[in-house]
Amino acid sequence: MSALAKALKNRTTESLEGLIHHSDQGVQYASKDYVDCLRAHNIQIRMSRKGNPYDNAFAESFIKTLKVEEVYLNEYKTFEDAFRNIWHFIEKVYNQKRLHSALDYRSPVQFEMEVALNTIASHEKPKKWFNRIHPCYRSS
Repeated sequence: MSALAKALKNRTTESLEGLIHHSDQGVQYASKDYVDCLRAHNIQIRMSRKGNPYDNAFAESFIKTLKVEEVYLNEYKTFEDAFRNIWHFIEKVYNQKRLHSALDYRSPVQFEMEVALNTIASHEKPKKWFNRIHPCYRSS
């Protein structure tokens, strides 16, 4: 719940339009409070099918990137050291600087800005892009 609250706090209302929350079938994601919070923000709820690892391919790809580009390259001395470095990688490198092939070699921040400003070229229809990126950004 605290991670969801933090994510919602860090996003604008516009960036929540069409948002899909994709998770596995863990009890934490199916709890009444969690589901109620998602519904209160008009977030569509999608869960992986039982025993189907392909449903979580986007998350698995992200975890691989995190491990290869951050975790395996460092030796953390403390939990706080690991937390600080991983947070920096996700927020400052992965989301703001790292170019993503699924976004036509844009960063997620750049892509979101272009979608918000409607400046993505007409041949790059936003719906097409939404279907190629992380499930949390997919539009139905």
